[in-house]
Amino acid sequence: MSTTVRSVAGEFLGSAGLAAVVIGSGIAAQRLSPEDVGLQLFENAFATALGLAVLIMVFASVSGAHFNPVVTLTDVLLHRRKWSIVCFYLPAQVLGCIGGAVLANVMFGAPAVSWSTTDRNGFPLLLSEVIATAGLILVIFALVRTGRSQLAAPAVGAYIGAAYFFTSSTSFANPAITIGRMFSDTFAGIAPASALPFITAQLVGAGLGWLLVRALFPVPAPEPATA
Repeated sequence: MSTTVRSVAGEFLGSAGLAAVVIGSGIAAQRLSPEDVGLQLFENAFATALGLAVLIMVFASVSGAHFNPVVTLTDVLLHRRKWSIVCFYLPAQVLGCIGGAVLANVMFGAPAVSWSTTDRNGFPLLLSEVIATAGLILVIFALVRTGRSQLAAPAVGAYIGAAYFFTSSTSFANPAITIGRMFSDTFAGIAPASALPFITAQLVGAGLGWLLVRALFPVPAPEPATA
């Protein structure tokens, strides 16, 4: 199997795993703690933090474990990688997240596809997505550009787990997972009408994160590893 095919497969499987963890744990949380939304959020965040860290560790050596279009775009811009990686990775990430959402639905006996009816809108939530995404980019590439990419798995997992609580949007911070979440009318879902504003805010946040990384970590470590 060629390196490109392996990398794309890694992004697809990792993204599918991420969506399955996020949505599946949200469904489980709803059923296990039906009367306590705070506990549901904690269960969802805890499972996501652990699952994301594991997925990064598994796929980092295969594809770089991006699982996120804004991570791929930032990596290309910062490290002058070929733009062809975007053409391969972004569809794999989006399709993987959709597939993971469908899988999560089926695992819990829900319809394979049920469009989410959870509206997530308003300035506070969009601001939260800007901050969450900028923070994620900063965490990843601060480590990459200082030669500490081996810490990315626990650091990113911890950051996303914490951001579930310190942002009002519960930190999607990922256009691909935002699209995937549209396919599940459950705890972690997002209504299709809310998705585009979320993705726009995430792109703004990625741009802000890119600027912060350029300003604070202008010189990458020799042969930077991909997070």
